[in-house]
Order: sequence, then C-alpha cells, then structure tokens
Amino acid sequence: QVQLVESGGGLVQAGGSLRLSCAASGIMFTSSSVAWYRQVPGKQRDMVVTVTNTALTRYADSVKGRFTISRSNAKNTVYLQMNSLKPEDTAVYLCTADTLTVRLRAGTGNYWGQGTQVTVSS
Repeated sequence: QVQLVESGGGLVQAGGSLRLSCAASGIMFTSSSVAWYRQVPGKQRDMVVTVTNTALTRYADSVKGRFTISRSNAKNTVYLQMNSLKPEDTAVYLCTADTLTVRLRAGTGNYWGQGTQVTVSS
C-alpha cells in the first residue's frame, strides 16, 4: 500500500520558517520524483517545487530563494524548508510522487498525500 504522509505544517508569523516532511512508503522511492503542491480553498492547486530521482529541482517563481527542497533516499523522505514566509504562502501543502516527472509537473502524479496546513499570519 502506497502512503505519502506530510507533516510539519502549522501557524507561523510572516518572516518565519517551517520545515515540511513527506514520508513515503510502498513505492520505489529512489526511482521516484516528488513534488510539493499547495492549494487554497476555491483556487487551483499550484506546483511549488519538484525534485527528480537524480535531485534536479524546479521551483515556482514565487518561492525561489525562500524555499528549498531536499530528499533523503535512506529515509524515503522529502523535505521542504520554507523561509521568509509570507501570508500568501498560506495553503494546504501536499506532496505527490511518480516515476514520471512530467506527470508531477502536470499535477497528475500517481500518488498524493493528505496534505498539511500552513498558515502565515501578518
């Protein structure tokens, strides 16, 4: 059974930091690309960042220089370090995994977690 479990969300003041984790099980993690998306109620889900199985990354312009993605294949976990948070970063953050990066970037990854809420107060 495939599981992606996000954690690390919470309430933080603007300018603060959070570190999200996405723990994967039941998939060939070392062969998988992983992405973080975020979603605000009533709006479309937006890609935040992707990391391929070879650790190539692609960030949304809105988070470049503030967010950093990393992965630990030993722990089957991807991390998202979020610094200099802004109120507009408030959303549910979801991780998704797939062996095809193109599907991740299209928002059609095979596997999704339930999400973790990030709230940034002004």
